[in-house]
Amino acid sequence: MQCVKLPISVRVEINLLLLAVTGLALVTRLYGIHFPRAVVFDEVYYGQFLSLYMKQVFFIDESGPPFGHMVLALGAYLGGFDGNFVWNRIGAEYTSNVPVWSLRVIPALAGSFCIPLAYLLVVELGYSHFSALGACMLLLMGKYLQWGKYLFDPPLIFSFQQPLLQASVSHDPPEIVLKYFLSLSILKTVVLISFISPVSPIKGGLARITQGQPLDVALGSQVTLRTVSSKPVPCWLHSHKVNYPIRYENGRGSSHQQQVTCYPFKDVNNWWIIKDPGRHTLVVSSPPRPVRHGDIIQLLHGMTSRYLNTHDVAAPMSPHSQEVSGYIDFNVSMPAQNLWRVDIVNRESDREIWKTILSEVRLVHVNTSAVLKLSGASLPEWGFKQLEVVGDKIYKGYQQSGMWNVEEHRYGRSQEQKERELELKSPTHSDIKRNLTFMAKFLELQWKMLTVKNEESEHKYSSSPLEWITMDTNIAYWLHPSSNAQIQLIGNIVNWTIANLALVVYCLMFLTYLLRRRRKVEDIPQDSWEQLVLAGVVCVGGWAVNYLPFFLMEKTLFLYHYLPALTFKILQIPIVVEHLYIHVLKSPAQRKAFGVVILAVLCSVYVSYHNLSPLTYGQPALSSDELAALRWRESWDILLRKR
Repeated sequence: MQCVKLPISVRVEINLLLLAVTGLALVTRLYGIHFPRAVVFDEVYYGQFLSLYMKQVFFIDESGPPFGHMVLALGAYLGGFDGNFVWNRIGAEYTSNVPVWSLRVIPALAGSFCIPLAYLLVVELGYSHFSALGACMLLLMGKYLQWGKYLFDPPLIFSFQQPLLQASVSHDPPEIVLKYFLSLSILKTVVLISFISPVSPIKGGLARITQGQPLDVALGSQVTLRTVSSKPVPCWLHSHKVNYPIRYENGRGSSHQQQVTCYPFKDVNNWWIIKDPGRHTLVVSSPPRPVRHGDIIQLLHGMTSRYLNTHDVAAPMSPHSQEVSGYIDFNVSMPAQNLWRVDIVNRESDREIWKTILSEVRLVHVNTSAVLKLSGASLPEWGFKQLEVVGDKIYKGYQQSGMWNVEEHRYGRSQEQKERELELKSPTHSDIKRNLTFMAKFLELQWKMLTVKNEESEHKYSSSPLEWITMDTNIAYWLHPSSNAQIQLIGNIVNWTIANLALVVYCLMFLTYLLRRRRKVEDIPQDSWEQLVLAGVVCVGGWAVNYLPFFLMEKTLFLYHYLPALTFKILQIPIVVEHLYIHVLKSPAQRKAFGVVILAVLCSVYVSYHNLSPLTYGQPALSSDELAALRWRESWDILLRKR
């Protein structure tokens, strides 16, 4: 006990400025988190992944490594979300089972903590607390991180800043770069391990869900067909014992045959039987007769025994396309047209076998050459708000909405309807002894992500990387159903402008100093030069790494893809200002005038923040004239409701 010195005391230092900045960040990001209680822009896309996670449904995340979606799913899980919500349109009111606060709180918290991280990063780079405070105020009034509650970009930004702060402790540029990328590599490895481990919340793990299921689709196979497209939501070809209305609300008539839809949840009515048109049997022969590219088949609905049919009757929501139905013979001169040709799009040979999961199949109607396709439209109450499936006669090119995967598969053994219904209600067999190795799962995941194809279509609010620099674009996130209240992704235009200017000034200073130092002219001390280089590695390098790769990408891009790069760009502003104030402006008069300019710029930042706040928070609702006055660029799409 003599080695223990008493009393034991702990000394705690609290940075009240950092504490105040953190509190202000939390207030601005968490304010109005419940509003609107409706689907906001990308929630319509990411929400579908949350439902799949909550229901433990296997899917391939086409947007990349799934850690961001897992973070959102954690909030949904903690809020008790059961996954029962159809994410089919922006503005759809959330039902009572959707925990809106829980869905949005994790991204909002990540956006909040980006502010104190920025403070610590600027201080760690060797700059003053005033510069760190300036960086925080610019980010606070930069508006864009306020959208954290609607995006998972703030968690992404947070994940970039945190390892960079740790790496910056060394103050050695090459070591910072090495540590930063090493930290990100470790993070990504942990994410991949958590995703493809056997305890993953996805049924069957990530890789080869075909294990325990027959790989080759055969005549007599019982299958569920999932659309390759995830827009508006992933769904399965479905039918049920309800017919189309004789007449629709607009007066058009239907065939009054059984409804065929696309249903976004697992259900026994998603099962279909692959049938040989020339035989009556519904079971797989021994040996199985595989279905190949170009074969003609029939699809029989397992629970109702109706054949998948399409004909020259207008679809309910898409009258330019054909209705798809489960055929019922009403003896009204409307014969069955239920033959389909199997077109394996990603085949390697003309006689390739249809594979579970692996094959992307287009089903072409023999009589009319129409392609079975998800239109994306929601049916009215009579169709239980499920998604419309049509026969598209003008189908061209590669469209994911017209591609289907066999997801669940078993070889049918029951010819009688009652026995077959029991068989369809039983789970598919999973052979747990055939576990794949970690590396096999990893490689299959990477290959699937690399080979997944995006639809060849442009979004209304998509943009190019060049438009982000000058903020010539915006995104309308939400519009109130009856007023002009709306939420827009529009950054603080003053912030945007001075960030561009700071980047140019830094590059000019760096090149000037570098050239003069090559001539043995040292305008600033060695430690100040190293500090400037370090700031460039972190801020300019962070901007370049998070911005320039988008010029090589072929995916659809949006303004929010620029937010991680913009964060580093804004951090450059106070660094350039402090350097100019200390090392370039020599006389007191110059510094005083420069201080006045900085104060005026900060006031302009606040004025821009205040004026555009109704578009950030969606309230209060503005008049059409007030909204028109906020359209500071002709290219901005501010929504004006016509009265």
